[in-house]
Amino acid sequence: MLKCVEGIYRDGKVELAETPEGVKEARVIVTFLGTASLWNQTPPLTPGEIAELRWKLAAWEEDWNAPGMEVYDELPTR
Repeated sequence: MLKCVEGIYRDGKVELAETPEGVKEARVIVTFLGTASLWNQTPPLTPGEIAELRWKLAAWEEDWNAPGMEVYDELPTR
């Protein structure tokens, strides 16, 4: 099974952005993306914009998790 995890190469070591679940030891292939990779770019949203988006979606999450909404889980997918 292949798993992709982003990371950064620094001082001869690869630092992973997250720990892959269920992997204790594995062979890896490292691909160097260069300095123009997404890792080095400015995030598309500022921390303030992220907080505002979370606040706006909070009501939607409450509705989504409301009792009775599980009937929508049983609808056929397209």
